[in-house]
Amino acid sequence: MERVPALDEPLKKSLGPATAKVMAEALDLHTVGDLLHHYPRRYAERGELTTLADLPLDEHVTVVAQVADARVHTFNGSKGRGQRLEVTITDGSGRLQLVFFGKGVHKPHHDLLPGTRAMFAGKVSLFNRRLQLAHPSYELLRGDSEEAVDVWAGALIPIYPATTKLESWKIAKAVDAVLPSAVDAVDPLPDALREGRGLAELPDALRLIHRPRTKADIATARERLKWDEAFVLQVALARRRHADTQLPAVARRPAPDGILDAFDAKLPFTLTEGQQKVSKEIFDDLATEHPMHRLLQGEVGSGKTMVALRAMLAVVDSGGQAAMLAPTEVLAQQHHRSVTEMMGELAEGGMLGGAERATKVVLLTGSMGTAARRQALLDLVTGEAGLVIGTHALIEDKVRFHDLGLVVVDEQHRFGVEQRDALRGKGKQPPHLLVMTATPIPRTVAMTVFGDLETSVLDQLPAGRSPIASHVVPAADKPHFLARAWERVREEVGKGHQAYVVCPRIGDEEDQKKKSRPSAADDAEKRPPLAVLDVAEKLGAGPLAGLRIAVLHGRMHPDDKDDVMRRFAAGELDVLVATTVIEVGVNVPNATAMVIMDADRFGVSQLHQLRGRVGRGSAPGLCLLVSEMPEATPARQRLGAVAATLDGFELSRIDLEQRREGDVLGQAQSGVRSSLRVLTVIDDEEVIAAAREEATALVLSDPDLTAHPGLRTALDALLDKDREEYLEKG
Repeated sequence: MERVPALDEPLKKSLGPATAKVMAEALDLHTVGDLLHHYPRRYAERGELTTLADLPLDEHVTVVAQVADARVHTFNGSKGRGQRLEVTITDGSGRLQLVFFGKGVHKPHHDLLPGTRAMFAGKVSLFNRRLQLAHPSYELLRGDSEEAVDVWAGALIPIYPATTKLESWKIAKAVDAVLPSAVDAVDPLPDALREGRGLAELPDALRLIHRPRTKADIATARERLKWDEAFVLQVALARRRHADTQLPAVARRPAPDGILDAFDAKLPFTLTEGQQKVSKEIFDDLATEHPMHRLLQGEVGSGKTMVALRAMLAVVDSGGQAAMLAPTEVLAQQHHRSVTEMMGELAEGGMLGGAERATKVVLLTGSMGTAARRQALLDLVTGEAGLVIGTHALIEDKVRFHDLGLVVVDEQHRFGVEQRDALRGKGKQPPHLLVMTATPIPRTVAMTVFGDLETSVLDQLPAGRSPIASHVVPAADKPHFLARAWERVREEVGKGHQAYVVCPRIGDEEDQKKKSRPSAADDAEKRPPLAVLDVAEKLGAGPLAGLRIAVLHGRMHPDDKDDVMRRFAAGELDVLVATTVIEVGVNVPNATAMVIMDADRFGVSQLHQLRGRVGRGSAPGLCLLVSEMPEATPARQRLGAVAATLDGFELSRIDLEQRREGDVLGQAQSGVRSSLRVLTVIDDEEVIAAAREEATALVLSDPDLTAHPGLRTALDALLDKDREEYLEKG
């Protein structure tokens, strides 16, 4: 069944070319269906007007208020060459000033008389310490026209996500023009599901969300539209999982008395319960004849690498090869170093002194010399190397495997979808896939973003890991706290330990050209973020003089980076001043202290990741979050939350609540805007979980959705081409 033409109709036809052009450019709305799915952000009530008291600075807002006062001021001499109209509006909660200049004064002077009610739209700015809107657009709400009377008589005024070029009320008028087409909307929800859950029909829901009479109308509409979004997304993911179960894969079972048994026998510790449980889930998947797709979530330091390595060795036992993909060269080298250390003589296959069950572990990165690279490629194609660890260099066309059985991807969120897909295509049959992340993901996000992966969680820390104390250092309010932070670093070094200092920026010329992020009126945010090169120089000449300090950042030559990391790991350096290149995988048990400069510039999950680099040995860890932001700001509250808990799942929830939903959906990777408009991943856990169950059952009984043409249509519309590909490759 084709998509219904009424909703497919280009807006140009319904609204005229000029409006349609602005809609397309400013809001990415192209068809009648797109506009009907552009829902109001909120609703202004006739009785209770928008609160002017807490308008956000620098944001484009729409407010409904009454004119309290309007005055024209003349300047530039007595002949009135310059005029300024100042209008004060109020909503009972606060007052806001509007200003109009020059020729733009006459019409508002005539329109905006005291007592007039109107909708105003503009960007909130600060002038003389007072909030104002300069030259706002406005729409009068009084009985001059029948239409305005109708809008005003309707109890709720929809306020749409708008832009400078397209005010909320213009969007509302456009919606009025296309709303009759809603009757032709094809319902994606199967009748049985909709009736069973008491949900409104789609045309009714669209009418109620755009033109509600009561708050109950809005609730009815939102409940129904949330289900659409959750269900269509979960059907896409369920189809993905179902298709995966149809793919062939080679079952990989470890041989008895093979390399895995030999490795386990030489481990100096026992695996935690969590590691044993997760290993069993992975081994059960590897033993099946369709590809494993599993997400392994583990707190920083919970021993994910150990679990992944045992899975890789199981595949080597079965005669296959395993590849581990890391996002950076520093991390790939680090993994290679720690894997060969853990395996000892088992990693020396074909070498003198290697154990009889040994295999070869090769490293493959972009910056390797030609001879080493040629040898590594040869070891892969002959099957001599059972394990390979590398960066995206592994994906290049030249790389051939003898029999690729398992791909382990470290730090999913740093890896492009296409890259994982390319590696998956390297096996004779699709290899098994294990994705590791140290960023804990709340259950709802796991169901939404990684819905085509089964999830395993490692939430126990191995014995021997030390607690990490975290504190916020308010550098602007209490400069002596910062001085004390550097004393603490000296004390740790004095005890024979090492420290990291992390900065948001590198500080070389190329970096200077980048603007610092747009700021509020706060000085701490106006200056550029602190830079590695500057901070290292100041520390070396000041509070940390006499200590062995080195820098590490992403623009250094790979050999230099590796040299610095090696020296730090060997204890030849006391303090490493670095960017977030140390965020994942860097493992130096002797490093006990970390100072994060401008900590407010980092996200919650990133701070948690960084902090996980200390306290990896037997000595307790210390993490100091330095910020110049004032105490009451959201940025400082975020830092307080990080300092207050070491529970990554709790922090990821806080992080998610503070970010936009679109970020959560991997939008950056898929290149399309979020398909979620009313569903919120954090709050709607029950809807998402229920939709996942319904979707799984439906896809099991009808994988091609033959009996559900409306659902197929919705999949095409909501999951456009790019998003569908994103899910397919996820």
